[in-house]
Amino acid sequence: MEFTVSQETLVRPLQLVCSIVERRATLPILSNLLLRTHGNQLSMTSTDMELEMIATLPVSVETEGKTTVSARKLLDIVRALPSNATISFSAADNKALVKTGKSRFSLATLSSDDFPDSEGANYVDEIGLPQSALKALIDETSFAMASQDVRYYLNGLLLEREGTTLRAVATDGHRLALGSLTTANPVEEKNSVIVPRKAIIELGRLLNDTDDEVKLAFSNQQIKVELPDIHFTSKLIDGQFPNYERVLPLGGDKEVLADRDELKQALSRAAILSNDKHRSVRINLDTDQLKATVTNQEQESAEEEISVDYKGTALEIAFNNAYLLDLLNAMPDEKVKITFTDETSSALITPADPQYERQYVVMPMRL
Repeated sequence: MEFTVSQETLVRPLQLVCSIVERRATLPILSNLLLRTHGNQLSMTSTDMELEMIATLPVSVETEGKTTVSARKLLDIVRALPSNATISFSAADNKALVKTGKSRFSLATLSSDDFPDSEGANYVDEIGLPQSALKALIDETSFAMASQDVRYYLNGLLLEREGTTLRAVATDGHRLALGSLTTANPVEEKNSVIVPRKAIIELGRLLNDTDDEVKLAFSNQQIKVELPDIHFTSKLIDGQFPNYERVLPLGGDKEVLADRDELKQALSRAAILSNDKHRSVRINLDTDQLKATVTNQEQESAEEEISVDYKGTALEIAFNNAYLLDLLNAMPDEKVKITFTDETSSALITPADPQYERQYVVMPMRL
């Protein structure tokens, strides 16, 4: 095979497909990219046996063919070249040659026949969305996913379809984030899938803040994402996600309206003196006032007071400060509403504007 392409055209899609390549792959072929030329296009495929990504880009093809080369080495070479460079790539006799100007790189190749074939899946549900809408949904919920939890079904994001609603739910057992958006095409039956953490992180990188369409398709074992020039698939987590509706606190009678940015900055400053692993912050509520206090093992303390809209009875409750800051960072809203029941019950945090369908639950800590 042989083709030429500009560095500027190649570097971005190459970075994307290399992002899922494991640095210490169990099989040598998994450290490689599958390169295939057809017509005037080059497709680059990477996989870790759970995720697969295919990028397609226009190139000038002299000879059609396919081969595999080291993903990291090819990426490092292309990154190091000037953006106006024209790259010539050829492969024959177990070697690939990358040339531009007076630079020449000879790379070992592995047979393309050894590269894992993606399994065909029977996709039963497909939806199209603006990329910006899906990106916002993921950004505003995925922070609450667990990481390497023994409850493997928590190490991912629940995507649930019901009618014209697409919900995203994440929880690590201490906090929960739920968001939803409306889709054009309804489903007859409610269905849900759990997308692994790694796939959600990659999807967040792939999506742009534009109205360009992204297509999602689901099967019993896989999710497929179609973007312009990018095809991405991931296996799903086979497990039962907790009943999140039972976690949402109901009947809270103590409501606080606060400026999100002001509250975030106050908690961030208080966190400076937090050095215990739980990063606890004590919240004291009184009429139109919220006080946040952090005390560390050296008996040092930080205290922050902000004005809020609160008419309920006095309340003292403690939280993991990092959990509060995570959700405040994820929310784009100017005002937030925090609903409390008592000092031992979870708090429900939502945008003050009811048109935004997002709910966050944080469990309290013992005082």
